[in-house]
Amino acid sequence: MNSFHDYTLALSVVMNAFEIIAGVAILVGWQMRLFSWLLLLLILFFTFLTGYAVLTNKIKECGCFGNCIPLTAWDSFIKDLILLGLIILIFTYRNKIQPALKTRISILILFFTTIFAFAFQWYTLQHLPVMDCLPFKKGNHIAQEMKIPKGALPDSTVISFVYEVNGKQVEFTADSFPDDFNDSTYKFVKRYDKLIRKGNAEPSIKDFSLKNAAGADVTEQLINAEGYKLFLFLKDGYMQGDWIIYSDLIMKDAFNKGIPGFIVTNISLEELYKNPPPVFNRFNPLRCDATAIKTAARANPTLYLLKGDQVIEKWSYADFQAALRRIQELK
Repeated sequence: MNSFHDYTLALSVVMNAFEIIAGVAILVGWQMRLFSWLLLLLILFFTFLTGYAVLTNKIKECGCFGNCIPLTAWDSFIKDLILLGLIILIFTYRNKIQPALKTRISILILFFTTIFAFAFQWYTLQHLPVMDCLPFKKGNHIAQEMKIPKGALPDSTVISFVYEVNGKQVEFTADSFPDDFNDSTYKFVKRYDKLIRKGNAEPSIKDFSLKNAAGADVTEQLINAEGYKLFLFLKDGYMQGDWIIYSDLIMKDAFNKGIPGFIVTNISLEELYKNPPPVFNRFNPLRCDATAIKTAARANPTLYLLKGDQVIEKWSYADFQAALRRIQELK
């Protein structure tokens, strides 16, 4: 449904708010007929989506709660089945459920719930998530997060062969060839590695690669360099805003303290430096994949302060004034 591409953020905000408001409405027992119908339709929709994910195996993780509560497609589907059963129970007895509070109090609670649901999301979009569960969170060592954890189990695979015999395809592994196997009757079709057990031998940070103007990968060199450094993550190029003024002041102070700055972007450097603000010349340009930038920077732009490979602080564009104060405090 590509026609909705430009509206996904707005729709997600509305959906999140609706789930919170509907949940509170059910708790206080307000307008049970309306909200029981809405919740039933909602859970049927999500059960279909998670069921589709399980059946097609196209989506490995749910993503509902992000990195804070990682759920596989199966986990999410089972969760929705449980919720479906509970909502059907509520729907069945919707006419017998009486409000727990007076109408005025219920409306007042829902009014403040609505304000909270939208205001909290606005704050998160303007600033950074209140609870950071990403591998780039404050205090983490990026170089360590880019390594496979100790004791991690690799994928367990077995080599499988597919042959055609008597017009039918048969499959067997290297240690289970049929007794009557011979090249004259068995026609080779393909060979592949069959996954027996999914491992967890993956680093927390994947596909994070920084390239300089010459196209050389300088990720390890920069991340492991000692001392303070600033990374400005900027996705899709130049954006207007007061953050430019503050970033200029930040870089002036950082320069006086010998702290280098790097601007990390997904666009070409030619495009980045096409009529740029003067502050961009204070940063060393680096290229990075857009998805990696979105993972590292939940607001656009986002400024990181690192010491060695450790994330000391990070700020969204709305908090660059606080970033300036923090840089001024550094010794």
